[in-house]
Amino acid sequence: MTTRPYRPPGDVLVVSATRAEAAHVPDGTQLLIAGLGKVRSATALTRHLAAMPGRYRRVVNIGTAGALHDHHAGLYVPSRAVEHDLSATALAALGYPTPDSWDIPAGDGSVLATGDTFVSDPAARERLSRRADLVDMEGAALVHVCTEFQLPIRLVKVVSDNADDAAMDWPSAIDAAARDLRDWLTATDFGREPGPR
Repeated sequence: MTTRPYRPPGDVLVVSATRAEAAHVPDGTQLLIAGLGKVRSATALTRHLAAMPGRYRRVVNIGTAGALHDHHAGLYVPSRAVEHDLSATALAALGYPTPDSWDIPAGDGSVLATGDTFVSDPAARERLSRRADLVDMEGAALVHVCTEFQLPIRLVKVVSDNADDAAMDWPSAIDAAARDLRDWLTATDFGREPGPR
């Protein structure tokens, strides 16, 4: 019996901050390496979607995240993304309401905090843990872009560190995380919802 190779769906765009985090996605995946941080990732995704209107039915952002609670490990599909380094309350008080959080359907109940700071300080970790389960540098920015384009998005994050001093060992955890991300993509057919396509 011959097993046919897995064929990724052509209308799902997978977005990763780094090539290392996407090292094991299946061949033929529609893949965008968007860069680290909110501005780079949001700019790259905006340019890509604007250049290919109507091309995709969903975006899936894969990557690593720091755990804000010691019991968090493994893979998460967040239900909410928050931009933790935006002063949304102060801006609203000045008369400029600016969204800093987004709900994401079909998640697992976890909350992802996104900011341009690489979190490794215990005080910052404790403060963020009151709002979120995980922390990264791109997720909420990509959700914001997809909201503007009225395009569904899934965030899929593998815990690579505990957002503490060990976070600086992040490069050593990427390959194992990339394999877990590949396994999620293939097991869920890139996050396809149940029912007819």
